[in-house]
Amino acid sequence: MERRRLLKLSGIAGGTLLVPVFGHAIAAEALVQPADRAGRKRLADTALNAATAAGASYCDVRIGRYLNQFITTRDTRVEDTVNTESLGVGVRVIALGAYGFASTNDLTPDAVAAAARQAVAIAKANARLQTEPLRLAPVKGVGEVQWATPMTKDWRTVPLKDKAEMLIAANRAGLEAGAAFMQSRLFQVNQQKYFASTDGSYIDQDIHRLWAPLTATAVDKASNRFRSRDSLASPVGMGYEFFDARPADKLQAAGGVTTLYGASCDLVEEARACGRQAREKLGAKSVEPGKYDLVLSPDHLFLTIHESVGHTTELDRVLGYEANYAGTSFATLDKWRSKNFAFGAERVNFFADKTTPGSLGAAGFDDEGVACKRWDLVRNGVLVNYQATRDQAHLIDEPASHGCSYADSWSSVQFQRMPNVSLAAGKALLTPDEMVKDVKKGIYILGRGSYSIDQQRYNFQFGGQLFYEIRNGQITGPLEDVAYQANTQEFWNACSAICDQRDWRMGGSFFDGKGQPSQVSAVSHGSATTRFNGINVINTARKIA
Repeated sequence: MERRRLLKLSGIAGGTLLVPVFGHAIAAEALVQPADRAGRKRLADTALNAATAAGASYCDVRIGRYLNQFITTRDTRVEDTVNTESLGVGVRVIALGAYGFASTNDLTPDAVAAAARQAVAIAKANARLQTEPLRLAPVKGVGEVQWATPMTKDWRTVPLKDKAEMLIAANRAGLEAGAAFMQSRLFQVNQQKYFASTDGSYIDQDIHRLWAPLTATAVDKASNRFRSRDSLASPVGMGYEFFDARPADKLQAAGGVTTLYGASCDLVEEARACGRQAREKLGAKSVEPGKYDLVLSPDHLFLTIHESVGHTTELDRVLGYEANYAGTSFATLDKWRSKNFAFGAERVNFFADKTTPGSLGAAGFDDEGVACKRWDLVRNGVLVNYQATRDQAHLIDEPASHGCSYADSWSSVQFQRMPNVSLAAGKALLTPDEMVKDVKKGIYILGRGSYSIDQQRYNFQFGGQLFYEIRNGQITGPLEDVAYQANTQEFWNACSAICDQRDWRMGGSFFDGKGQPSQVSAVSHGSATTRFNGINVINTARKIA
């Protein structure tokens, strides 16, 4: 793909999000070409045999076909469409107690065998610099198995014309509702991943993801002021049926402020809300700084969870392995070993998983061939675990990997990546409206906005998309220029109420960056609407003298 086109697409990500190199351009018809299952097994066996013959004590092979289609629109026109494919083989080995990795996009037996031998040579060279041999947690081979994203409509079979018309219809709705400008994009991903290892596994996975971000911009021509509202609809690990909205899927936010969607998304209605609320923001009053009780919607709270909990509990970050690029973590091993570190209030329970249907992180197996599962990170407010891969498990006395190894391409070496990290719903029945009734002075926040967090994932500041003042149990009107500041432990210990499972839903990050060289992954974070007492709120408006 041309560099200028990549930059155009990456411009929508913002913040620290990264966009991967997608591969070479292909015709839309080529997206539905089936994979050569038998051929992939033969290539995998070629690599396994070559690596073993060259002296590897362990080998895994990942044969990947990564397909993408991206559509970008502005107002009533389509700006760009891109179809890409990336296809190749990555071979990871252990020889003399050290890792080696090599990859190739030449899918011939000779080239794949050569890559395997190169990986072994690299491992042997690395072994001379390694002070102790790698220790892999055991994995039982599963033989030949398959896993696929549960879905009823493959995005690859939906005509491009229909998708473009949906985006343009959404833009029109936003413009009619008050926006001066509308942008909509559609990101569609299919990862066809084949994994084989000397443990005896041959795992074939077919993973699908979707994201349709919208941005409405309203302009006050008299003052030249403008305000934007981004979509609250989350990216998902689903088929194209996600856009077949059903009334039963609607979830009402507190005070009737907006309509959210769980198992589906009516993109036109979401765009109409974007346009209307972007216009409303032009008349919102600026917030008075001070201490407030915050009521945070799941479409906002997912990012706070991602940054302050998800990254905090990555074991490689805790151990300092990511310090040069992504930083470290305040949740150090001594706090975990104490067995009483108060990460949050007693009602706060965080769990990690890669199994929730519809989530971005959902898979049957990770990129080390480990079956995906769910486990606790924070239980009753206490830090109890981290995220660990096969070579990290023994460092925290775990008998097995957590199944959270991932590589964003066949050409990238797999390493520890964040699974879905979520806040468990409250146990007592509680709706968002009931939660608001107990707030005397507060702010209701929806959607993700700008944010900042330090290298240890401790001190932070978060904005949002929509802000509403709460006075004496009532939502009284919109606010602007809102951001809240806290540190991670202080914030989660200020958690005073969590709505029940009826309100629980997932937000997500489509392009989460980590590692050197940089890799990206997609991950979801679930929660119900949650309240935090006494949080410092600042006014972010620029004051011009």
